[in-house]
Amino acid sequence: MLTKEQIAQRISKEVQDRYYVNLGIGIPTLVANYVSDTLNVEFQSENGVLGMGPFPFEGEEDADLINAGKQTITTLPGASFFDSSFSFGMIRSKKVDLTILGAMEVSENGDIANWKIPGKMVKGMGGAMDLVASAENIIVAMMHVNKKGESKILKNCTLPLTGVGCVKKVVTEMAVLEITPNGFKLLERAPGVSVEEIIKSTEAELIIDGEIPEMEF
Repeated sequence: MLTKEQIAQRISKEVQDRYYVNLGIGIPTLVANYVSDTLNVEFQSENGVLGMGPFPFEGEEDADLINAGKQTITTLPGASFFDSSFSFGMIRSKKVDLTILGAMEVSENGDIANWKIPGKMVKGMGGAMDLVASAENIIVAMMHVNKKGESKILKNCTLPLTGVGCVKKVVTEMAVLEITPNGFKLLERAPGVSVEEIIKSTEAELIIDGEIPEMEF
């Protein structure tokens, strides 16, 4: 099984040169640590930062530099800061090329639930609603099963939805899955994880076409 860091490392392979990328809270924030130095990529945070870099080393943190998850960050040369209304203007006008989000559930038609669990207090939906409504390329970074061992890759989401039919790809500790008109297509499997194990851990049906390769990092 992959670690959270390895999930982020695999997703970093999806980032292309000259992309503007928004990183959600959780696993997605780790992606900035693994993007190749040869790529010219701008990471955007909805709290008003453009040009985020990797996380700072211990002892080099600046408490005034944070991302949307209130984690301390670094900035790259040319970074800029602005208010949240300007930031959401970027998002709503589709200036972001790739959005990477965490999720509690994803359905086979690309629905995502990532903002609320009924009966638990939440501070708010954050920027997720705007991101899923505006983004044309959404990759989800998530764990394949919950703490009870139940699948989070579903035929239909059971939690309140954040967005409908918007997710393009999912990367978990077990697999890389693509959302197709016919459901989840298994593209890659984690090193040492069998196709049978992935099927057993997935509530939704999987499209399996030929030999499934292991992920490369």
